[in-house]
Amino acid sequence: MIEKGDCFDTGTKILTVAQGLDLIAARFESVTDTEQATLGQALGRALAADVVSPLDLPPFDNAAMDGYAVRAVDLGLALPVAGTLYAGSVPISAPPPGTALRIFTGAPVPSGLDVVVMQEDARCEGDHVHLPAGLPPGRNVRRRGEDVAAGQVALAAGRRLRPADIGLAAALGLTALSVRRPLRVAVFSTGDEVTAPGRPLAPGGIYDANRPLLAALLSGMGCAVTDLGILRDDKSQIRGALAAAARDHDLILTSGGVSAGDADHVKAAVMALGGLDLWKLALKPGKPFALGHIGNTAFAGLPGNPVAMLVSFLLLVRPLIQRLSGEVAAPLPRLMAPAGFAHAKKAGRLEYLRVSIGPDGVVHVDPAEGAAMLGHLTRADALVELGEAVKQVRPGDPVRVLPLGLLGV
Repeated sequence: MIEKGDCFDTGTKILTVAQGLDLIAARFESVTDTEQATLGQALGRALAADVVSPLDLPPFDNAAMDGYAVRAVDLGLALPVAGTLYAGSVPISAPPPGTALRIFTGAPVPSGLDVVVMQEDARCEGDHVHLPAGLPPGRNVRRRGEDVAAGQVALAAGRRLRPADIGLAAALGLTALSVRRPLRVAVFSTGDEVTAPGRPLAPGGIYDANRPLLAALLSGMGCAVTDLGILRDDKSQIRGALAAAARDHDLILTSGGVSAGDADHVKAAVMALGGLDLWKLALKPGKPFALGHIGNTAFAGLPGNPVAMLVSFLLLVRPLIQRLSGEVAAPLPRLMAPAGFAHAKKAGRLEYLRVSIGPDGVVHVDPAEGAAMLGHLTRADALVELGEAVKQVRPGDPVRVLPLGLLGV
């Protein structure tokens, strides 16, 4: 759903990335449709409702390792072994004081026994076991409900479900979860020079890397992707294709065609069919970026150069998808590392450099800065983020690093 308003005076004004994020929060609302998904289908989906735990986890006190369960006051003594408990054993009453139970990992610890001594620290003599003194009560005992208590929110609405979340839901005995339906995203590439992989490449042409790259990024965010091919540099074709896509999609993404060239027709088509809230960012690479709507369908026009497209996707399309999907926005993972390079930049804009990370943790910049160089991107470990206020980086300066592996790139 698109919220219209005039709180942002965009026009041809260049906005910062932070202003773009504020605009997304102000103008776009989440898709409200929900559905039940089995645990096998729920991975990567946005959770639509809180998951309240129906039970304590663990559901009973149990042994964290193999050994002997005793009362802490009996440590340091030679104790008779009164029995054995295995994982899956029915809980029993505690044996008399001054005795121990042989116990295995996961077995229920009887009420009154408060320490499990590792078997490596025990010395057996006949039917007695010698246990060291000094262990505090609770050592090696997993207490009932210490992980998740019954009635506690185990998974909060808006969370994009990860493998560990699926495991937790299963541990709570659940078989399905209420999730937002997958966001329907249409993807176009534009340009007379662009050719679909697998077809003959004409002189002056290039193969289209952007749609496969976008589809991979979107799939990693749980979106339902519709590949609508390549739009030629034709005003009527572009306008017709965008209008058709808006009828049954939540978001339309294009790459290329949003700059200021004579053949860049996407911007004009969107303005005729709906409206633009943002055009041009104080960002390198990624300055030509359009954000708006066609009817009630959100629209984002990304740069044609693959690296610039990736940067603008991570910074703005990713949070836009989170917003539309009902997901609680999560910041990009950032680390600090020492620079192994010198670099000068223009103040007032964000800038991203492809870097490799050495075994000593020092980051080294890729000397090839072209925004179309995908080969260099595949060899990069991370992006270095240089803030608007930064003008100079010197070797040894701490810099913010976005590890590409953590971003699914």
